[in-house]
Amino acid sequence: MAPVLLDGRVLAKELKAQFTAEGAEWIGTYGAAPCLVVVQVSGDDASDWYVRSIRRTCEGVGFRFEHQLLPTETTQSELEQAIRTACADSAVHGVLVQLPLPKHLAAAGAIEALDPNKDVDGLHPLNAGRLAQGLPAHIPNTPAGGMALLDRYSIDPAGQHAVIVGRSGVVGKPMAQLLLARNATVTICHSRTPDLAEHIRRGDIVVAAVGKAGLITGAMLKPGAVVIDFGINVVDAGGTVVGDVDWESASAVASAITPVPGGTGPVTNMMLLHNTLQAARWITGAATSTIVS
Repeated sequence: MAPVLLDGRVLAKELKAQFTAEGAEWIGTYGAAPCLVVVQVSGDDASDWYVRSIRRTCEGVGFRFEHQLLPTETTQSELEQAIRTACADSAVHGVLVQLPLPKHLAAAGAIEALDPNKDVDGLHPLNAGRLAQGLPAHIPNTPAGGMALLDRYSIDPAGQHAVIVGRSGVVGKPMAQLLLARNATVTICHSRTPDLAEHIRRGDIVVAAVGKAGLITGAMLKPGAVVIDFGINVVDAGGTVVGDVDWESASAVASAITPVPGGTGPVTNMMLLHNTLQAARWITGAATSTIVS
């Protein structure tokens, strides 16, 4: 039997309609659209592509988008000042620092320069800590999108053993916190985990987030496992993109699986819109769960 396709394009279309309506309602109430600012230091082609996709996403639902593109030679203090200035603007609801930064700049310092209320990528230490404590926080967009896909297809993590391959602060660790909050039992694996296949085979839900094409095969999976593949790997000069999971073998074993492309990717930017609207509500007092008063 073919697995259930966890199609992010379907969910993204539904969320786009939702945020278009909510954005229009916001404009009707406050006279201006929710506003997202992306602060980027030039020099990375992949970042250029991603920022363009964020612009299209925002403008597609009527949100205001601003792009602050800084020169490659920007210093740490100049970058942090640009971030603080954007956060201090009362007309701005969300600020995202586009990563990666050039090697001479420290991402940690840039992230800590954010106002946690406007940190719509959910990377500020205060947001990470609040997520770990189960308190209101901006959640990183990629794992939030993975959870939204589970909900969209009525997959309940409660009582399930979730195995996460990857421990980054952007995907693996927050995904573990989100699954724990939904009463899953969570195992995190990484590059130093021995017998990786043995751990993966125990997973009712398997999450791949390491950036290594085809690392997880169908032979490693428990029959009927649910597979969430966050991997985005370009494998040839033609730009072919594959995930961290070998699609052909895994789809023969899994009960549900995200395709790559078309799985988690389309939902990520929708979660960025969610966080921007959430930030606007917190900042204006339309909702009371502010992170920092």
